[in-house]
Amino acid sequence: MKFTRLGRSGLEVSRLALGCMSYGDPGWRPWVLDERAAREHFKTALDLGINFFDTADMYSRGRSEEVTGKLLREMADRHQVVIATKVFFPVDKGKNKSGLGRKHVLEACNDSLRRLGVDFIDLYQIHRWDEDTPVEEVMDTLDSLVRAGKVRYLGASSMAAWQMARALYAADRRGLHRFVSMQNHYNLAYREEEREMIPLCLHEGVGLVPWSPLARGFLSGTRSKEAPRQTARARNDEFADNMYFRDADYRVLDALTAVARERNESPARVALAWLLAMPGVSAPIVGATKVTHLIDLAPAVDLTLSADELARLEAPYEPHPVLGFTGPSPRDLARSRRS
Repeated sequence: MKFTRLGRSGLEVSRLALGCMSYGDPGWRPWVLDERAAREHFKTALDLGINFFDTADMYSRGRSEEVTGKLLREMADRHQVVIATKVFFPVDKGKNKSGLGRKHVLEACNDSLRRLGVDFIDLYQIHRWDEDTPVEEVMDTLDSLVRAGKVRYLGASSMAAWQMARALYAADRRGLHRFVSMQNHYNLAYREEEREMIPLCLHEGVGLVPWSPLARGFLSGTRSKEAPRQTARARNDEFADNMYFRDADYRVLDALTAVARERNESPARVALAWLLAMPGVSAPIVGATKVTHLIDLAPAVDLTLSADELARLEAPYEPHPVLGFTGPSPRDLARSRRS
């Protein structure tokens, strides 16, 4: 395994992160693995040299954090691993149970610490942008968690570049801890982040930890127009159905398959190697429902693609609408402020 700094921060992470949404409660999603089934995944990840583990409080309604924390406490030195989690979406019903208001964030952080069974969270990320809470309140609250020793670093996820810029500016203006990472939707089949978010992050020294680096399995080479639903997750993943499977996406997949065949590599490894070669990418977050997935992907950190191969992989791409998050447009915001 190779390691890198997360953006310009001092945090050292493996170049692959294990996404832990796949572990928790099968009742939450049919493809989620329970603790017993997840155990071998965590052992394999650690054996491969992965030190970066990403979950969220809403995954399996908190159960993912419990499984992640328990297995890492059993198998790893706490100070040798980087545990990341997220806040925004509700885990329970009720008022002040979602969003980024001070009350919810402070309580959610304490709940995550309890479920993970740790004294601090290495990377605490806002799962989405909250337009209903002043950005100053959000950054003040997150800063207080760092100063209290409950959180080491702050990160963000899926939002518009102008929203990220607002948050960074608010932190700098008030002398607060700022975001060191952006967990964004970025892969060979979806590259809209290259327009604004990634240039912003490069300029500001924010490390990229892309989610869905294999496009929810679309880039794994197991799907085709004739048989797009061969795996259990593919048959139960409406989120992916709304993002991929366009004609242009299949042309990207064809190019990927061709390059992989010539290199005698798996399409998944080549897709991940492409992402690892992109500017600003620190550690793509890979999810797995089979141990063999992790074993197959790990060599991607040592796979170097030629300029010609990179160009061939990128050539079929066509622009997409924004996918992976929703939010108000500037026009919507202006209208709401006038009312």
